[in-house]
Amino acid sequence: MTKEIWLKVIPFDKNIVTLGLESGVDGFVAEAADAEKIQALGRTKVMTPDGFDMIPICCKDDEGTAVEALKACRPVFLAKGWEIIPVENILACTEGLGLECESLDRARLAAGVLERGADRLLITPEAVCDLKTIVNELKLSQGTLDMVPAVITNIEHAGLGHRVCVDTTSILKTGEGMLVGNSSAFTFLVNAETESNPYVAARPFRINAGAVHAYCQMPGDKTRYLEELAAGSEVLIASHTGATKTAVVGRVKTEIRPMLLITATVEGKEGKVFLQNAETIRLVTPAGKPVSVVTLAVGDTVLVRTDVAGRHFGMRITEDIKEG
Repeated sequence: MTKEIWLKVIPFDKNIVTLGLESGVDGFVAEAADAEKIQALGRTKVMTPDGFDMIPICCKDDEGTAVEALKACRPVFLAKGWEIIPVENILACTEGLGLECESLDRARLAAGVLERGADRLLITPEAVCDLKTIVNELKLSQGTLDMVPAVITNIEHAGLGHRVCVDTTSILKTGEGMLVGNSSAFTFLVNAETESNPYVAARPFRINAGAVHAYCQMPGDKTRYLEELAAGSEVLIASHTGATKTAVVGRVKTEIRPMLLITATVEGKEGKVFLQNAETIRLVTPAGKPVSVVTLAVGDTVLVRTDVAGRHFGMRITEDIKEG
């Protein structure tokens, strides 16, 4: 789940508000008298102190107070100085907890409690020097996925098909792209168009992702069909190291192109993906190097992600299912 990151501006400080807007925080906590001044600087949310409970954890009873307020759908932040065990106890009972954080280290800690973390972080003015790092790490980052090497076993021409080209609003790096495949249980890392050649300039914001029917991995352990993506969709970007982050789709282009059907295996599991037959479409080697589908050969090794099959409208389900 993507974290909500709020910035505390009590007292009001125009420079801090501007930094927050530029950094991409979800909203601000401010005095009611300052709400209009903040919203005059950018379209954003403002929460005033009477709109949530700020609870210091001093004893066991304070945990119960926080849980009761959360179950009553009241926004709750635990005041700075919170400790891990009380936070774990509250997270085990309910959702929606917020934690006040006065430094980058405390924000990282808040985001990782019980491997789930708080749903909201309230960053105090002491931490504004690290605000952009906090947002980049905790809002864009989606954790780490296990990437494994798979051996190419077959490459064949697959006629014409509708392929989806995903243009994001982000500049991607070599070794980064989207996880796409015929099965949600076996997805290939398709590199962004980060490499130039004598005929085509690099377009590092673009992933030529594959055929319309393919699954793509999404934030929050979900999948979608490539055909479902549209401007404004948030997609999962993975790197060869397994690090993941989100990117926003700026445009989707679906066109008829010649396709290749590529098959690979890892530990007895087989996966397939349809990709456009063009030099600019690349998978990724375990060393993080892009390899074009035009030069790809049987026996080559590329990075994939394997999982357990079973999705319903993109949500993970437990079901006896076989995808090929």
